[in-house]
Amino acid sequence: MNIILLVACIGMITGFFILLSISPTEFTDGIFKGFLSKPKSIKDEINEVTNRKKVGFLKREITEAQEILKITGREKRFPMLCMISLALFAVGGSIAIMMSNFFLVPVLAVGFMLLPFWYIRLTQTHFKKDISAELETALSIITTAYLRNEDILTAVEENIAYLNPPVLSVFKGFIYRIKMINPDITAGLQAMRGQIENAVFREWCDALIACQFDRGLKSTLTPIVSKLSDMRVVNGELENMVFEPRKEFITMQVLVIANIPLLYFLNKDWYHTLMHTSVGQIVLAICFTAMFISMAFVIKLTQPIEYRR
Repeated sequence: MNIILLVACIGMITGFFILLSISPTEFTDGIFKGFLSKPKSIKDEINEVTNRKKVGFLKREITEAQEILKITGREKRFPMLCMISLALFAVGGSIAIMMSNFFLVPVLAVGFMLLPFWYIRLTQTHFKKDISAELETALSIITTAYLRNEDILTAVEENIAYLNPPVLSVFKGFIYRIKMINPDITAGLQAMRGQIENAVFREWCDALIACQFDRGLKSTLTPIVSKLSDMRVVNGELENMVFEPRKEFITMQVLVIANIPLLYFLNKDWYHTLMHTSVGQIVLAICFTAMFISMAFVIKLTQPIEYRR
């Protein structure tokens, strides 16, 4: 009966979309943007800026995903991400309804909704690793050339052929700016500084700006570049350290889910108690809540280490 009602509800919602000529992308984008840009009082804004009031969990996850997409140049995918998230919200709620477990509806709905945002955070990890690896090569060869000729524009031009995206576009923009728009090296370095979200790169740009006024400071560039190598080594060791706990976490998640159908074959009375009584349904909802919370912490705690000044 629940399945029939669920199908009827899906059909009714689809009919509303067709009658009102609303596309799913516009609908989901409007919901999430309205959620993020909800009007606040001046007091709430002051509390957030001064960290007296923490941003809500859902809002923080969505905002972080939006910022990651912006940093990685995929900002246009945010509406699609919102649509997938809302679709998974419906899928999670539908699964709980089909199981006749109404305690599980909010848990699966919210948990499934957050999966795309957690995936974006995982892709940020790989993006930052790629950026750090490319920056390590780019800054090393450009610094070596600059120490030789003491001209940053010439140093970048000599090595531009050895650079790869996304670092390549940043240094190309620097060359075009100096040659065709504004020959001010300091202003060009200041503009380039904000184009890559990396603390070591920004420190390197600051050191180069200082070198424009005092050439003797160029000896500070090599130690700055070496920080990228140090961070790569530390992150490599960290990856090896967290591999086993991460594998154990995934194994435990699979075992928790696999125990539900396994219980059906081992003892049908226990399975009936778990799936069809209020106490069992509450226990199941608590288990899934613990799974989603632990997943959020695992993603948060296994982020690569970044250098901070």
